[in-house]
Amino acid sequence: MPSTELTHTFRIAAPPAEVFAHLAEPSHYVGLSPLVVAVRDVRRSGRTVRYTAVERFRFLGVLPHDNLIDVTLVAAPEGLPDSAVVSGEVRSPARVRMSYRFALARDGAGSTVTDTLRLRTPPGLLRFAAAQARAVQRSRARVLADRLARPA
Repeated sequence: MPSTELTHTFRIAAPPAEVFAHLAEPSHYVGLSPLVVAVRDVRRSGRTVRYTAVERFRFLGVLPHDNLIDVTLVAAPEGLPDSAVVSGEVRSPARVRMSYRFALARDGAGSTVTDTLRLRTPPGLLRFAAAQARAVQRSRARVLADRLARPA
């Protein structure tokens, strides 16, 4: 399957432990990824969490379509309070597969987050899926920064 890797690094005003706690909780992905409108069927086993995320797309600008995706999330707190990793795999019904990794590192009083996505799609879908994934990555950085902002 065709594939690509997308990386986006950004700074958050919160320390790694706080960013880690936020990214390790499936319910926080509602709105964090702009297409995700619900999370359900959460199943926990140690540091691994499996759940179903509901992505809502609009076709022709009006017709809503809910895409159910299977998500595996692995929270690895080793390295806290200075660093941690949240990673996992997303499986979409359209045979779109994405692995993701948030690497967190202390940066002064805050954190640097490196968001890496590895996307695999059936032929003909990679360009569209990569553009969508890049937009989600950029939006996620803004939303996460806003959610974890510290008063000046």
